[in-house]
Amino acid sequence: MLSALLLLTMGGIHLYLALKGAGSLGKPFWVNAVGGLVLAVAILVLRGRLLLLASALATLFMAGTLLALVLALTVGLFGIHEFLSYDPVPPTLVVESIGTIVLAVTTALLYQAMRGRLTRSRAV
Repeated sequence: MLSALLLLTMGGIHLYLALKGAGSLGKPFWVNAVGGLVLAVAILVLRGRLLLLASALATLFMAGTLLALVLALTVGLFGIHEFLSYDPVPPTLVVESIGTIVLAVTTALLYQAMRGRLTRSRAV
């Protein structure tokens, strides 16, 4: 549930920025908002290996979004330079950092659970 909530929050931030007018980054922000929603729903409804796949993809998606923001804050990304003084940036950094960690842990736990079930089933 926490993973889905963090994905929805990240997607919501990007939806807000897309609606507010993100300039040349408007389309990627829309994609990010939709991607966050789709992955959150997938995490809530899928089971088994598909859940593990969705969780792994969501981890990469969140980490990639965080990396893009960090690049925009440091060296610039696609000619865009972001600043910590811009109101949405600090909460976005927090949400995406925590989200990346939570999703990575979730993925690892799902992998271990799947591996444990596979090992037990082969032992029979």
